[in-house]
Amino acid sequence: MSSTQRPRAFRIPAADAPASSEALAPMPAVPGGVRIVEDPVEIVDAADGVPVPMAKSRGVPWGGLLLSAAGGLVSLGVGLSVERLIADLFQAAPWLGGVALALLALAGLALLAIVVRELRGLWRERKIEHLRQAAVTAIATRDHSAAQGVVRDLSAFYAERVGLAAGRQRLEASADAILDVDDRIGLAEHELLSPLDRQARNAIATAAKQVSGVTALSPRAIVDVAFVVFSAVRLLRRIAAIYGGRPGFLGFLRLARAALTHLTVTGGMAVGESMIQQVLGLGIAARVSAKLGEGVLNGLMTARFGLAALAVCRPLPFVREAPPRLSDVAGELLRPADPEPK
Repeated sequence: MSSTQRPRAFRIPAADAPASSEALAPMPAVPGGVRIVEDPVEIVDAADGVPVPMAKSRGVPWGGLLLSAAGGLVSLGVGLSVERLIADLFQAAPWLGGVALALLALAGLALLAIVVRELRGLWRERKIEHLRQAAVTAIATRDHSAAQGVVRDLSAFYAERVGLAAGRQRLEASADAILDVDDRIGLAEHELLSPLDRQARNAIATAAKQVSGVTALSPRAIVDVAFVVFSAVRLLRRIAAIYGGRPGFLGFLRLARAALTHLTVTGGMAVGESMIQQVLGLGIAARVSAKLGEGVLNGLMTARFGLAALAVCRPLPFVREAPPRLSDVAGELLRPADPEPK
């Protein structure tokens, strides 16, 4: 016990007592430009106005300038060619020039309609993204007013759907009810999105079975690739239409990119070990042919892409409804065939 320190007493100086020499010792020097604060709240004030280092500019964007200049030259060339064509037709016969002008006006009208359709499709996609993000924020912050706004906007978004009229009426009847944020958004999810979820699951299951059957019977690998891509494009458009999206070309590219990003983030591009065990456990490749096993795997990947497209196109996150799993849309591909009766 000799090594144990003995208790000691300390004398606390009075408030008016002179400070010791140690207390009056100057603080160590700090580098220039460094401000020492005592209140943690002052950290924000101290950091305010400090320049943030930015990445250095890479210089002139020569690639963008090249594409812009080339596009401008092509547009000028097409315009001059059309103008000369119409002028030559007027010189040859006035009625030919009139027909050319009418065709040019018709082409301009069609171009305007395409632009309007693209803008409308982009607007509806952004509306769906805004609804989903607003719902996530309302659930995270427990904001009842924001949840009511999400339900109101979702009901207005599906105002043209005749099959959802009863669900909208039930939501309007419960608008003034005292509900939790999760319950309110979950009620809207059940009334408006659960019928659409069933349609989307059926579309995914149908596409998976078609891809599995076609790729199992096709004689060429190029036919397999072409049909898988075609089925993925058609499935993405189908799911977007089910949830109210009307994507044009640009909108489809945005949705495809979002779906592929979702697949990458969730690890959907690789078939899980349990799924491989299920497929191999069926003994399909050994009993029938390797081509049939390839068809099953292509069907599973199509189903996985469909689930990613569903998550991207759905205007609300899954709150009360259970999100569909791969076995829900591709269970028939993993289920062994029933033995024939003797």
